[in-house]
Amino acid sequence: MTTVPDASLLSSLRQLVGTPHVLVPDDGNDCERHLLDWRKRYRGQALAIVKPANAHEVVEVVKLCTQHGISIVPQGGNTSLVGGSVPDSSGQQIVLSLTRMNRVLQVDSANLSMTVEAGCLLADVQAAAAHEGLLFPLRLASEGTCTIGGNLATNAGGTQVLRYGTARELCLGLEAVTAQGEIWNGLKALRKDNSGYALRDLLIGSEGTLGIITAATLRLYPKPRGTCTALIHCPSLLAATRLLERSRRHLDAGLTAFEVMAAFPLALLRRHEPEAARMLGDTRAPWTVLLEHSSSDSEDHARERLESLLTEAHEQRECVDAVIAANGPQQQAMWLVRESIPLAERTEGLMVKHDIGVPTSSISDFVERTEGAILQRWPEARIVCFGHLADGNLHYNVQPPAEYAHGDALQTFEREVNTVVFDMVDAYQGTISAEHGIGLLRREELARRKPAAALTMMRSIKQALDPHGILNPGRTVPN
Repeated sequence: MTTVPDASLLSSLRQLVGTPHVLVPDDGNDCERHLLDWRKRYRGQALAIVKPANAHEVVEVVKLCTQHGISIVPQGGNTSLVGGSVPDSSGQQIVLSLTRMNRVLQVDSANLSMTVEAGCLLADVQAAAAHEGLLFPLRLASEGTCTIGGNLATNAGGTQVLRYGTARELCLGLEAVTAQGEIWNGLKALRKDNSGYALRDLLIGSEGTLGIITAATLRLYPKPRGTCTALIHCPSLLAATRLLERSRRHLDAGLTAFEVMAAFPLALLRRHEPEAARMLGDTRAPWTVLLEHSSSDSEDHARERLESLLTEAHEQRECVDAVIAANGPQQQAMWLVRESIPLAERTEGLMVKHDIGVPTSSISDFVERTEGAILQRWPEARIVCFGHLADGNLHYNVQPPAEYAHGDALQTFEREVNTVVFDMVDAYQGTISAEHGIGLLRREELARRKPAAALTMMRSIKQALDPHGILNPGRTVPN
């Protein structure tokens, strides 16, 4: 294996996938969207961005890169929030963009499954299912730009995990290219397959470090006949948690979303995204819940059940008031409230972000204790808290005071806030990453907090499947 790339590698890549599909930054190509992460925190350099058309071309790219000692960064829509999908600063990595591999290969309505290539946009997967009267329930704010391969590589969560599970639960089979340049075809559309190690589950959530996902067979569901959505204003987070318990008893599997938002992120929404905030009205409640109920019966049935729930909740003082969407556009406007918070945050300024998970029963205590610890130390800090209450996943973000917003002071603030938040997460037997993954951002934190036995197993798996370390090196797996 050689260790210094030369022009022959680029020539071979162009011959393999076609010259228009090998972008070299130094040649004046517009490569910025492949080199800069979504949060604009990490910017890398690449030897080239290579866009294969199928799995066989991916195989040959892997073989060429192995021969030349070049590592590969698999990339879908490049919407990673943890720096997992951009190259390092060496300029000696290939970004393998799968966006050309974007076909829907099959929809099997009788089996409630569909097979798609990894570069399909999540929105296109949803649309293909809807065209057949079915539902692919993975729902993310980035669904118009993220790809299904990236969703699976990061085990994406989203807003409907409480009913349908994460991307892992929505995947029946995978096709992937190994670090040795072989195609593993595991695209079986089976609900049961107990024939050995669960290789599919090993690759899902591995962030491109164990194999390159090139296609997937996905689980579909019947489309609900009725959906009813409400914005519910609660006097406290504890009241919202009790409302969740009541909703589960009252709606059972019909409870398909239960999102919670504190008052401050909604204030940012009013300031920076006023059109998105219009469904909020004049309320200034401490916490707001976005609840969605789906019915297999009818729209009227969904509304009746939700109205009954809210009547009980109001009597028990779990909510102070609520607005139920009257039609589809109002439902979409309510979801826009939740989905626009990250945009409002971004406009407001730098945030120290956390994607944490703790047991739902502990969330109210966790938020109260963590906020107290942060504000006692930094009284001018502001906390932006929102997320998926029903599955215990909060986006717990902290805006630094002005004197900590730049340079070394910012780095110190981020490090110390992380310690406060993650120590509290550990105290509640939680996780430092509920849905965003590890990438580069949380790799060292994982090394400090993951049990030694778990780290040993992770490193052993990486060594076994990628002995030369060519697949997304330096990400996810601690050194």
